[in-house]
Amino acid sequence: MNERAIKLLRSVHLRQTEPRRTILRVLLKADTPLTQEQIAHKIGPDAPNKTTIYRTLTQLVAKNLVHQAYLDDRTAHFELAHHCGEYRCHPHFTCRQCRQTQCLTGIHAPLVELPKGYAMQRQQIHIEGVCPDCQTINKTKEIRRV
Repeated sequence: MNERAIKLLRSVHLRQTEPRRTILRVLLKADTPLTQEQIAHKIGPDAPNKTTIYRTLTQLVAKNLVHQAYLDDRTAHFELAHHCGEYRCHPHFTCRQCRQTQCLTGIHAPLVELPKGYAMQRQQIHIEGVCPDCQTINKTKEIRRV
């Protein structure tokens, strides 16, 4: 993971500081978007302070290494931008029961056509519903009631 983090930093000409490498390693291992707080928790007791994490994430977003999405609770979530294009990123699905957010990388939504005078910077799609695991749990509960 460390080699991949170093390679990513080199690709955008960023210095290889310990906070950058560490945060990228966490995002490389993650299978869902993470908040700044979740990133710090995954790093553990040696995590940089909140300001350093925030500044590092801001730099990684500016270099398009990391994608920032505002999901169900309007808190910024971060993930690697390897599935993102210039104007859009893959959709995200948040389960309304378990609150887990998943990346839907296999789905491609067309870009919205904006009215004249508007300039798109990025299109994000966030879908809410019930995930397969929670649907299975709900069905099991229904069967037990009968």
